[in-house]
Amino acid sequence: MAQGNGGIIGPVNTVNAAQCISAKTSTFPATGTFTAQATADVDYLVVAGGGGGTRSSGGGGGAGGYRASTGGPSPLNGTAVPVVACTAYAITVGAGGAGAPAPGAAGYSSSGANSVFNYNGGTITSAGGGGSGTPTACGGTGPAPGVGTGCAGGSGGGGVGGYGGNPCGGVGGAGDTPDVDPDQGTAGGTSTAGASSCDAGGGGGGATAAGGNGNTGAGSGGSGGAGATNNLSGSCVTYSGGGGGGVRAGDGQPNSRPVGPGGSGGGGSGGRGGPSPVAAQNGTANTGGGGGGSGPNLSNPSNCGGTGGSGIVIVKEPALSIPKTAPGMWQMNTVYDFVKNNNWVSVETTANYLVVAGGGSGGQKEGGGGGAGGYRASGYGPSPLQGSAVKLTPGPHSITVGAGGAARTGCQPSADRVGLSGTDSVFSTITSAGGGGGNSEDSGLASPNARIAGGSGGGASGGNSPGNVKGLGNSPATVPPQGNPGGCGGGIPGPTNNISGGGGGATAAGIPSCGGNAGIGGAGAPNTITNAAVTYAGGGGGGFYSPSSRTGGAGGAGGGGKGGDFPGCGQGVNGTANTGGGGGGASQGPGQNYCTTASGAGGSGVVIVRVPGSTPLSVAPGTNSIATLPGPAGGCKVATFTVTGTLTI
Repeated sequence: MAQGNGGIIGPVNTVNAAQCISAKTSTFPATGTFTAQATADVDYLVVAGGGGGTRSSGGGGGAGGYRASTGGPSPLNGTAVPVVACTAYAITVGAGGAGAPAPGAAGYSSSGANSVFNYNGGTITSAGGGGSGTPTACGGTGPAPGVGTGCAGGSGGGGVGGYGGNPCGGVGGAGDTPDVDPDQGTAGGTSTAGASSCDAGGGGGGATAAGGNGNTGAGSGGSGGAGATNNLSGSCVTYSGGGGGGVRAGDGQPNSRPVGPGGSGGGGSGGRGGPSPVAAQNGTANTGGGGGGSGPNLSNPSNCGGTGGSGIVIVKEPALSIPKTAPGMWQMNTVYDFVKNNNWVSVETTANYLVVAGGGSGGQKEGGGGGAGGYRASGYGPSPLQGSAVKLTPGPHSITVGAGGAARTGCQPSADRVGLSGTDSVFSTITSAGGGGGNSEDSGLASPNARIAGGSGGGASGGNSPGNVKGLGNSPATVPPQGNPGGCGGGIPGPTNNISGGGGGATAAGIPSCGGNAGIGGAGAPNTITNAAVTYAGGGGGGFYSPSSRTGGAGGAGGGGKGGDFPGCGQGVNGTANTGGGGGGASQGPGQNYCTTASGAGGSGVVIVRVPGSTPLSVAPGTNSIATLPGPAGGCKVATFTVTGTLTI
């Protein structure tokens, strides 16, 4: 290969600009071809054709198999599947099964046809709904020779009552055949058994409920099983309802005898024979609904079974951001020029962040306020607290969101009345430390003490016994600092007035008790990384012991919980979830045992990551979220983690 100018000479190449691809939904009411617009995991709905209904007190047709990755009942949701850009994939939409013909022809109905979605490396196949007829017609043996048996399928067909004068009790066909996970359907219902005449067919099975059994005497045909509602198309539509069973009327039965209703999701209602005939209904097209069973009596064969509804396939592709690429071979000088002009492909993404740890809980006995979770940020928030953005490579990145310290409750040894620290939050190389717990009277802690130190430290108890110390903040030390110490406690004139300090916050230390007032939690830090001004990491307010009415210290701005009040239960208020706020310290009054009060729990932390708008981004689990913000040069994307998960670039 020729060389020159210090590099490899290749063909003329182009730097491909980043692309934003909108989400797209493709609906196939008939067989066709799906061509993927991008390489991605796509969601799907695949519904097969419904089974046809049978004549002569016939069973309803089973619904076509229902399979979906999202948009419907969660127990029936599978997983998205991969496709490759510009690749064509075959789509098959199953037809509904034919209803049973009038007497004189073969007296059983047809099962629906399968629907199939091919994807990269596999297929999603939904089985056609079962028809019903003779055991031989269904490919097996029934409960007794000649009994009208429902056929197995995506959902099973209903059993036939009195087909051709045969014995009673035709059983419904099995659903979810072949077996898939999650299930694609349910069984059909059984026809009447043990009656003087077989006169009511069973309902066909549906996606979420089995077909109903036929009722004896003057009762109705079996109801079609209910289908499943799905919104993948953009509208809530119900699919795969079973067909209703037909009934015999006249010949000693009421002329107005009720037919079996079709199941929600396109199932056709059953028919009735006799002097007041009602025709069996077809399943609705493109729902996979089963056809209704017909209901002639022997002297008046009035109608045929209903035809099953055709199936449908829907594929939804996600919105994507495709990064800039530069395929091929390049001269080094050309690459240098692109890099110099900031137009070359970078394999790293610059990310700004906000990482807030879980806040500490307040102390239980004359409790200090809990310290706020450590606060670390880049690009946004108070400039003295802004660190440097980080570089992220393509691939998954683990995110840890710290929990708040649990509240202290019940009768505990003195050392266990101290509030619990929050846990750390972690993103890339950035770790924010959990807030320290608020101290408690008689804890015996020495200073400094790791139990009350943290991102921000817990407040001191107001008692006069040894160990009523405040917790250190910015522990372990980071640059810029991630928090501040808690406030001191103290008494006021009179030996029984013990007033506690507030927990530290991101921008201020906890306020000491002062003039008989419990300490206020230290203030948190405002941050606009999401484009909204939100304050995080406020310290918890202090509690007290006092023989007179007092109010607990206010929580610091940024989710800090207030200290307990007396009169009142004395319970500290919890720090706000996903702010890292410290919990409020508990308070006591005369005759109030600390065992009956509880401190406030610390608020959980949060991790927020902001990247350029052209960055392909996903988060897991679904509790976490991505927002696209407007702005110059394509805007940006913001991933918010309220629980531990994974960020994928």
